[in-house]
Amino acid sequence: MVWLLRHCKKCDRYTLKTDACPKCGGPVKIPHPAKFSLDDKYRKYRLKMRRMARDEEEKTISA
Repeated sequence: MVWLLRHCKKCDRYTLKTDACPKCGGPVKIPHPAKFSLDDKYRKYRLKMRRMARDEEEKTISA
């Protein structure tokens, strides 16, 4: 099933248009989260990026 609802990042409105918001012309995105799977192929990469971002944040705070 294809999700039809889109959310404008610029004006915070919901629309059915897939290319741009009809009110402000801003970019739209799908407001639904990604599907959850226990057999996630990219989990280790996401966790590695999260750890790297956290370490980088700790470095900037302590500096």
